[in-house]
Amino acid sequence: WAPPCITQPLLLGADAVLHSGTKYLGGHSDVLLGIVSCSTNTATGQWLSERLKIIQTSVGAVASPLDCWLTLRGLRTLHLRVERQCQTALELAKFLHAHENVTKCHYPGLESHPQHDIAKQQMFAKATSSANENNKNMFGGMLSFEVESEAMAMAVAGAVRIIRRATSLGGTESLIEHRASIEPPERRTSPPGLLRLSVGLEDVDDLRNDLDAALKIASKICH
Repeated sequence: WAPPCITQPLLLGADAVLHSGTKYLGGHSDVLLGIVSCSTNTATGQWLSERLKIIQTSVGAVASPLDCWLTLRGLRTLHLRVERQCQTALELAKFLHAHENVTKCHYPGLESHPQHDIAKQQMFAKATSSANENNKNMFGGMLSFEVESEAMAMAVAGAVRIIRRATSLGGTESLIEHRASIEPPERRTSPPGLLRLSVGLEDVDDLRNDLDAALKIASKICH
């Protein structure tokens, strides 16, 4: 989940990029919109662009005017929101990585992440001034962490007070979700103790304290 202000796949050689306007681009959890951006620099991208235009014209697969307006509204603050979400997510990832009740924390901004070096090359915000300012890495506002059991994960999700328990992501509010419980039993891929966290715009100390309290409550319940 790397919005275009921190990762540009077309510049990395991709033929096309799928954007969920519902998430970070809209940014306020009130849009239903998807976007396909095709490369003008690759033959496959050009081929796909022409065919998508035909489908759009012939079938009418276009977003509603209201959803387009809401997404445009969100784009005006995208870089500000994402910068705050990335900063907070990194702080929370470091906190969770060191927490005694957390067995694993998955976030590309952590040096322990197996794709950390790749993320450093691809995920960054370009400098906006020429005063010797360098590009700075921003590793996204999504992270996940694992606790020892599914029961404990459910207890953590139920104990948070500021973070809301919901499925979406990329909005102004922080959301937590137990992934395995919403996946079909025959196609379950998430570990039973894994929780996904979408970081919003709340104060980092409030979120840290909320997670810490929830983890301690869950530990007492499960032990």
